[in-house]
Amino acid sequence: QVHLVESGGGLVQAGGSLRLSCAASGRTFYNYAMGWFRQAPGKEREFVAAIAWNGGSTLYADSVKGRFTISRENAQDTNTVYLQMNSLKPEDTTVYYCAARWGSWGAPSALESEYAYWGQGTQVTVSS
Repeated sequence: QVHLVESGGGLVQAGGSLRLSCAASGRTFYNYAMGWFRQAPGKEREFVAAIAWNGGSTLYADSVKGRFTISRENAQDTNTVYLQMNSLKPEDTTVYYCAARWGSWGAPSALESEYAYWGQGTQVTVSS
């Protein structure tokens, strides 16, 4: 089992940058593909980015390609996945969640239903 805690959200002006972190507890963190999703009030949760268990492959939503970068550290004391967000836009404003996907040889996925573990979310607000 994996416990996830996000951090790094906040208020930034349009065009600025933020880096979200997701700290994971659990001995087998390296077995999980990891993803970032976001959800605005009254809207469905949408896929943002995902990364394979070893960082070997990544997926991005079209809306964030070229602006966001997902990465991860698989270490005994640093089990963390990151989302570097550059050139932020007001439409990026929402709550961001990280998630862990078990199985499928650690391959990343854009499907919310394939992620079993979720963090509590962190708010990102981009002012115009």
